[in-house]
Amino acid sequence: MEIEQLKSLYLKSKENALNGRYITNNNIKPLLDNLTSKFEVDVIGKSVLNKPIYGVKVGTGEKRILMWSQMHGNESTTTKALFDLFNALSTENDLDYVLEACTLYFIPILNPDGAEAYTRINANEIDLNRDAQNRSQPESKVLRAIYESFKPHYCYNLHGQRTIFSAGKANKSAIVSFLSPAQDESCTITENRKVSMEIIAKMNEMLQNIIPEQVGVYDDAFNINCVGDTFQTENVPTILFEAGHYPNDYDREQTRALIFMSYLTSLDYISQNNVDGKKFKGYALIPENEKQFFDIIIRNVSGYGEDVLDIAIQFKEVLTEGSLNFVPIVEKIEKLNGFYGHKELDANRGKVLDVNGVKLSEGNENVIVILNNEEIALNLK
Repeated sequence: MEIEQLKSLYLKSKENALNGRYITNNNIKPLLDNLTSKFEVDVIGKSVLNKPIYGVKVGTGEKRILMWSQMHGNESTTTKALFDLFNALSTENDLDYVLEACTLYFIPILNPDGAEAYTRINANEIDLNRDAQNRSQPESKVLRAIYESFKPHYCYNLHGQRTIFSAGKANKSAIVSFLSPAQDESCTITENRKVSMEIIAKMNEMLQNIIPEQVGVYDDAFNINCVGDTFQTENVPTILFEAGHYPNDYDREQTRALIFMSYLTSLDYISQNNVDGKKFKGYALIPENEKQFFDIIIRNVSGYGEDVLDIAIQFKEVLTEGSLNFVPIVEKIEKLNGFYGHKELDANRGKVLDVNGVKLSEGNENVIVILNNEEIALNLK
């Protein structure tokens, strides 16, 4: 699909009822109720706290694709993009070929308790993406049951990543990341992995036109307890999607558009091709993610040692009475050569103090600092 066509589809299909990062069952239930008759919507299980887990099925094609989002409850960007995709599939006749070639099954929020509490873990404090083998949690059992009954040919494991990640070691934020998970300890490039690598390479080819050098891949160290690794070992090509940080986009609305375009690019490619893994080599061109970023770096600060140092600030996402706040926390006070800030300030060898005139300390919350006798607000506005 052409870039301009993808952008146009996004603008027409964006689900305006979903905004920001705090997305729960309460947000998606009215939208599920209003889906067209093309879609089958069911309650496929319950969470630890007895919240419904919804499944959505659409399409009649032979190629079966299973996608699940918010396995980690505080990673909602891919969920927003799913509802944008639902709108596109509902209204755009030009996309009917996808539904004729494929049958798609979605679990929009696998971890509704974690979504409501805005936590990575579920209500039993278990990371569902480390529960693939034990399947100790009801949410894990729901996903496995759908996987076994639907028998997908492809799996999409949909996540969000922190602002710390760079695409390689360069001053380039990893806005979107992928992974073709390993299926053995040796991380062998198997025929199965090549299929998911080929699809990722196709999505990367599209994204390079919009966010050049800002796509990354994760380390493929094998962990059989991870859902993607488990499904890959069972010879189902699996793709990890990670929605990352676009400059000044802490609500992840720009990233949402890129994830939507990635969904459509992959579905278009699968629909129209026999993906055999022969075109997998483009995957190796994508740099591996590194942890080179902080949300804010204040450079060249004096008064914290014999030489000037840098102060790194990282936002902590805190849910307060249903509202998500980004709280500035002092992460490091040291020379941060080779690291980058999404926002950088230069103290020019001046002092940086808290509002009480005291030096900052690692681990402390500081919404406002005094920089060269001027108050600077560090929180998002």
